[in-house]
Amino acid sequence: MKLFIYHTPELTPTHTIPDCAIAVDVLRATTTMATVLAAGGEAIQVFSDLDTLQQVSASWDVDKRLRAGERGGAKVEGFDLGNSPLDCTEKLVKGRRLFISTTNGTRALQRVQSASAVLAAAFVNRAAAVDYLLAKQPETVWIVGSGWEGTYSWKIRLALGAIAHSVLQQANIPLEDLAGNDEVVGAIALYEQWKNRLVELFHQASHGKRLLRLNCHEDIKYCAQVDILDVLPIQHEPGVLKILG
Repeated sequence: MKLFIYHTPELTPTHTIPDCAIAVDVLRATTTMATVLAAGGEAIQVFSDLDTLQQVSASWDVDKRLRAGERGGAKVEGFDLGNSPLDCTEKLVKGRRLFISTTNGTRALQRVQSASAVLAAAFVNRAAAVDYLLAKQPETVWIVGSGWEGTYSWKIRLALGAIAHSVLQQANIPLEDLAGNDEVVGAIALYEQWKNRLVELFHQASHGKRLLRLNCHEDIKYCAQVDILDVLPIQHEPGVLKILG
């Protein structure tokens, strides 16, 4: 197995696709996706464009769908939800499909949707993603961060490193053999430095500050929890993720 880390979707190679791609957006898209499926949601369907989301979801019974739209950290007017995982209660989401478009996370998923296997991961379900990699042993793995509107985000780099760090610890593969690019080594080092201070780092990151201004303190605390959900969203058809199995 060879891991490659890309901090934004725009940095991924255009001439090849991996055996497995993991999209990561800790604050908050992939955290929300895992939470929805853990609470009994039927599926997650992702869109980069809000208008396309509206058009596709219009064919669904209103009782079987939820529309989630977020831009700049805030809920889009007219949508059922924004991007807060804390709003995704079992009572609300069970048996329903979440049609979602966010500023960054859904773009990452759409960029890698041609990979043989596409997963969505965050701190909350890191162990589930790592267990999948250890069981399936894909030859090439891209761990792709969402960034922020195409730019680097260090809180995302921390989560990318958390996944790579766990694989390194459990796979019995030397780092020089596991790391496909230098970003893997750097992300692991950052995670080792901050792993016991995740909330503190989120408060310092630009998007964390943006969420704090929107009074999303509890969202940040929730997203900083590690390995609390044994749920792995995996793509079943382009743009549609369900629970593995």
